[in-house]
Amino acid sequence: MALSTLSGKRIAGKPVSGARPPRRVRRQLPTSPWLFAAPGLLITGVFILYPFVSTVINSFTDRRTLIPGQFVGLANFRELLHDDMFWIGLRNSTLYFLGVVPALVILPLLLALLVQKNIPGITFFRSAFYTPVVASIVVVGLIWVWLLDERGLINSLLEAVGIGRVGFLSDQWLLLLSAMAVTVWKGLGYYMIIYLAALANVPRELHEAASVDGAGAVRRFLTVTVPAVRSTMVLVGALSSVAAFKVFSEVYLMAGPSGGPAGEDTTLVMLVQRTGTGLTGRVGYASALSLVVFVVTVALMLLVLRADRREET
Repeated sequence: MALSTLSGKRIAGKPVSGARPPRRVRRQLPTSPWLFAAPGLLITGVFILYPFVSTVINSFTDRRTLIPGQFVGLANFRELLHDDMFWIGLRNSTLYFLGVVPALVILPLLLALLVQKNIPGITFFRSAFYTPVVASIVVVGLIWVWLLDERGLINSLLEAVGIGRVGFLSDQWLLLLSAMAVTVWKGLGYYMIIYLAALANVPRELHEAASVDGAGAVRRFLTVTVPAVRSTMVLVGALSSVAAFKVFSEVYLMAGPSGGPAGEDTTLVMLVQRTGTGLTGRVGYASALSLVVFVVTVALMLLVLRADRREET
């Protein structure tokens, strides 16, 4: 009688019909998380960590492309201080940072406010503004070179209206400004998407309350929108700061390998590429330049974050 009432147990050495077999608990090996993280760690180590450590080591040597080199201490960094091209590159990279970052922090926010509303046809404008982001920088650079050339479309239009041709690609400062304009034009859509995501999280009640208090569009923008997306503005500022100070493609395509007239538009990254490549490239000196670019870039990011903390306090 007792045996017939048992369920899920053995009766006379055999399992009862319909009983579920007991589940076996699998023990997780201590190495399982590392196995999942191994591909990412391998890629990071091979393509990021190893090149960084190698660059730091090479910056203290006189290594060349085909010559291992020897330890020279701070000789490469002392040479930087007396290199005119280094100061030209530092000047141009700093000017690029000062000209591009404010524009990429403010203009995409205004653009996001324009395309935020769901009105007929707004999807077309969002796609149009984002198209330069997915376009190749080489294609974008060549298009702008064709537009700004002495015989390009823009100069032809200026000559047709009687203004005359402008040396966008032959004048030192106009060339740098033209490269800045290309960087801003290409980055507007990318940062616009980031701002659109941030604006979607701003409560509509805040704007309604400000409207009830009599605040106009400009006042609502300054007192409601800007404080609500301030953290996003800091993010955009940090990302654009790194990209602007390490600019290469835009200036290289528009100014050429020489860096414009007499090399006056050379940036730091262009100087690294010019110095460290080729069969006789000075890898040690280029590594020292790269290390300086890294330190300055990190310093700029820290300044942006510190400025944001001061505003919060």
